[in-house]
Amino acid sequence: MNMLLWTNHVTEEHFGIVETLKKTGYDGIELYMGDGDVEHYKKLGDYFKSLGLGVTTVTGLAPEENISSEDKTIRQNGLDRLKWAIDNAEALGAENICGPIHSSFAFFSRQPPTADERNRSTEMLYQAAEYAANANIMLCPEALNRFECYLYNTMADLKTLVEAVNHPNLGAMYDTHHANIEEKSQAKALRTIAPYLKHVHISENDRGTPGSGQINWKEVFDTLKETGYDGWLTIEAFSTVIPEFANAINVWRDYSPMEEVFKEGYSFIKKGMAV
Repeated sequence: MNMLLWTNHVTEEHFGIVETLKKTGYDGIELYMGDGDVEHYKKLGDYFKSLGLGVTTVTGLAPEENISSEDKTIRQNGLDRLKWAIDNAEALGAENICGPIHSSFAFFSRQPPTADERNRSTEMLYQAAEYAANANIMLCPEALNRFECYLYNTMADLKTLVEAVNHPNLGAMYDTHHANIEEKSQAKALRTIAPYLKHVHISENDRGTPGSGQINWKEVFDTLKETGYDGWLTIEAFSTVIPEFANAINVWRDYSPMEEVFKEGYSFIKKGMAV
């Protein structure tokens, strides 16, 4: 379960929520990494380990950290940010770092992506993957919908990125919400990225409780089983609890009650993935 339903910065005050998720049946939690240092994440990681919970992370790049930028200083800022995230993920004991780390979230050139932009992104992600190898961290870039990103929108796009980087510490992630907007078929999209798939976000079309909206979930679960995916299935849902963060990602209302999201969402995934 992604902790962004409650907060964009997990601290000791959120341990009660984590314990509730453990009791619900979750095998792990996902943290957004925006603030903090190695000491902070080491403390969190020790606590999660004591509960027997696995950990994954998600992060993003600000406009001044855009690794696809033609500005060398901005690209270096982005690489430094990714290295910061890798250091903290290692301290946390996390398995991966996922998110739109190929470029800056909600930054637009007002033109279609260029080959130069994608080449620069590829070059910087290779360097980040080399750094991640030392920490045993898997980088999982994410294709976002056209309203949040222009560089990589589909699994076909993302496949070209992963193949261009060509590094064992860089795979791909799949998000059902973004695919619902950009893909013709969840099944076709999953089959396209299956050879490189390392992480999956289970997210409803409105970011509420999985199973309560319009996504073709049977197609999603059947294809995940068909392709033999055996990694994390992480619920990503949002709320207005942290107004500053909610506004930054265009969340203007609460889509489902929090308890419903994590309780019914958990049962929905277990049922959907049952053999």
